[in-house]
Amino acid sequence: MSVMLADPAATAAFGASLAALVRPGDVIALVGELGAGKTSLARGLLAALGVAGEVPSPSFAIVQPYAPPEVRVPVLHVDLYRIGDPDDLEELGLDEALADSVLLVEWPERAGGRWPDALRLTLSTEGAGRRLTADVPAAWEGRWPT
Repeated sequence: MSVMLADPAATAAFGASLAALVRPGDVIALVGELGAGKTSLARGLLAALGVAGEVPSPSFAIVQPYAPPEVRVPVLHVDLYRIGDPDDLEELGLDEALADSVLLVEWPERAGGRWPDALRLTLSTEGAGRRLTADVPAAWEGRWPT
């Protein structure tokens, strides 16, 4: 499935549309080059889940947690851009967090094939907008399309 997103607002709106669909145990993998709109999509999703203030990029923190009552479901917003070795992920505790949280992962390709059942959203620049291509796993088939 592929859709055109005209601008950053449309990218955030697409992320917001996912808020009603996510549940603990979900992994949403956001793929794309720098500036493709991964963080805009994440910000839209997090705002729709209840985050009222600024949503910082987790580039330096690597993991930015959000928990109720700030959001309706716990979310770990993860940016793996600075991860050099997939083995480094063990100390982050992400797999354990999946029991009760949603993982929203930017740069998932740096995880070495972890989370093969993730909803994979690939963003690419196309003119002034973005093309979003979704690879939808079986776990999402009853909830997709948005």
